[in-house]
Amino acid sequence: MKGQNKGQIRIIEAFLAVLIIFSSIAISANLAVTQNAVEPNDLAYTGLQVLLKLDYDGSLGRYLDNRDWIGLRESLNLFLPTGISFNLTVYNWEMRQINEEVISNGGFNSQEVAFVKYVCVSQNPTFHYYVVYLYLAVAK
Repeated sequence: MKGQNKGQIRIIEAFLAVLIIFSSIAISANLAVTQNAVEPNDLAYTGLQVLLKLDYDGSLGRYLDNRDWIGLRESLNLFLPTGISFNLTVYNWEMRQINEEVISNGGFNSQEVAFVKYVCVSQNPTFHYYVVYLYLAVAK
C-alpha cells in the first residue's frame, strides 16, 4: 500500500511547493517600497538635519569662512537624498549676501518647496556668524 501512495504524496508535495513559491512572490510584490510624495515638513526636517550634520564637525563654518562654494555644493549633494533640489544663500552678520556664485543643484520644478533658516558660527578666533537660507524642493 505504501508503494501506491508514493505518487500521490509527491504530487501533493509539488503542489504545496508551487503554492509556497507563488504566495511568496505575491506577498513580496505587495511589500515593494514605493516612494511617497515628500511633504514640505519632511523636506525642511531633512534640510535641517543635513545642515546640522555639516556643522557638527565645523565643516559648514570652514566652507563659509573660506568661501568654498563648490565644496559646500558637493557636500550638500552628498548628504541630501537623490531627487531633492536645493538652493542655498549665505548672509553675513550684516545680512549682506556673501556667496558670489549660485549654490544649487538645479532648478525647482515642484510646487512643494521647503525653507530652512540656519545660523552658523565660525570657529575662527575672530567671531563671525552666518545666516544660511536653504530652499529645498522635490525634483520632478
